[in-house]
Amino acid sequence: MPDKIDQTIKVARNHHSAFISELSDFVSIPSVSTSPEYQEEMEKAAQKVAKMADWAGLENIRIFPTQGHPIVFGEWLHAENQPTILIYGHYDVQPVDPVDLWETPPFQPSIRDHYLFGRGASDMKGQIVAVLAALQSIRQTTGAFPVNVKLMVEGEEEIGSPHLRSFIEEHRSMLSCDVSLNPDAGMIAPDLPTLVYALRGLVFFELKVFGPEHDLHSGVFGGVVHNPAQALCEIIASMHDENGRVTIPGFYDHVRPLSSEEREELSRLPMGDDYYLKQTGAPQLWGEPDYTPVERVGARPTLEVNGLFSGFTGQGTKTVLPAYAMAKISCRIVADQEPDEIHYLLRRYLEQRIPSTVRWELNYFGGAPASLTDPKHPAAQAMKKALELVWETRPVLKREGGSIPVVGDIQKILGADSVLTGFGLPDDRIHSPNERLHLPTWFKGIEALIAFFYLMNTLQE
Repeated sequence: MPDKIDQTIKVARNHHSAFISELSDFVSIPSVSTSPEYQEEMEKAAQKVAKMADWAGLENIRIFPTQGHPIVFGEWLHAENQPTILIYGHYDVQPVDPVDLWETPPFQPSIRDHYLFGRGASDMKGQIVAVLAALQSIRQTTGAFPVNVKLMVEGEEEIGSPHLRSFIEEHRSMLSCDVSLNPDAGMIAPDLPTLVYALRGLVFFELKVFGPEHDLHSGVFGGVVHNPAQALCEIIASMHDENGRVTIPGFYDHVRPLSSEEREELSRLPMGDDYYLKQTGAPQLWGEPDYTPVERVGARPTLEVNGLFSGFTGQGTKTVLPAYAMAKISCRIVADQEPDEIHYLLRRYLEQRIPSTVRWELNYFGGAPASLTDPKHPAAQAMKKALELVWETRPVLKREGGSIPVVGDIQKILGADSVLTGFGLPDDRIHSPNERLHLPTWFKGIEALIAFFYLMNTLQE
């Protein structure tokens, strides 16, 4: 088996230019899922994924329409008595605003200092091309894949994947698999390959507080009418204690504690206070003192205010007592917490705490559960071995603070765990101007994926 891995890696290294060309063509398509004006480009991006799937050697390639953007499917099922791997990806990207901060046009890929710049280069068009490049290299070397492969690439991840769960439910048989490969995670550093084994879930809310029927003169009515902005700030402030712990009763009831083994493994991550201070530019870190920053981000739930609005926000002054105030709130949840449970707890808390001097509404936009894959899962072990083979260093295990809803959906609907990896870096500026992909790391990622597919074959030997 190592000989086949070495042979295929040599083939891949001879095709770096072709891989960059495929990625550049892909990145040049402005597949911004949130904007209706890009509808035709979304269709074009789906067609591009289908063409690359064919280039990689997959069969039965189909583009499924949804009520939103299409989903691309392909498969190769000729590896008898071998596991089936479902590869997940998304071809949609974030908006490019503010466009004036881009050094080069966001949809005109350019290479500078070993980076490929362009929207989606890292998140996650580069990761999709890496997997397909690995498969294409294997097919060119041996004429067949060592395992069975299925591909599902959606176009709505950046807007919450509103139609993906129903698609998976309606196509359970077509998507059935032993494990899912999801390369939408990333690495901590170019020399530190990373395997993500847990993701936090996500719950969305919008809280509105109403006072008078219309904006009032703050001099005439101030002190008589409860200001909705003040009431909202008071209730939001009450949701955390001085140590950053969420004060909503029952919020932590189902949080699975970290084992001593996990805490020891997570302590290997070079992500202490200095790391987060450098990444964020914050003057000082904040949060539960009984947990390290890595543990807070990956294994503890949060409640965050994502946006606030009330009254006059223009330049200068306007002495107004606003009619209403609004806050966007989200919670990152961990394994064993459920979105509906968090909704119930928050609503009950508001019912008990918001004063009768104002009216309020809580809009619940739903959410996605957290996911947790045993690091000892055979597929996770295969990926760890593949990463170590290429990087020649022991990979680190990481709990990711972000959310990838499809991982929980695949776990619940298809009964399959996910192997999470990826070859983007923390400074790739995803979702920001000048998004980029570090090509040397990306090429090594392709090689690790080649090794992974071969090593998955050996699980059955």
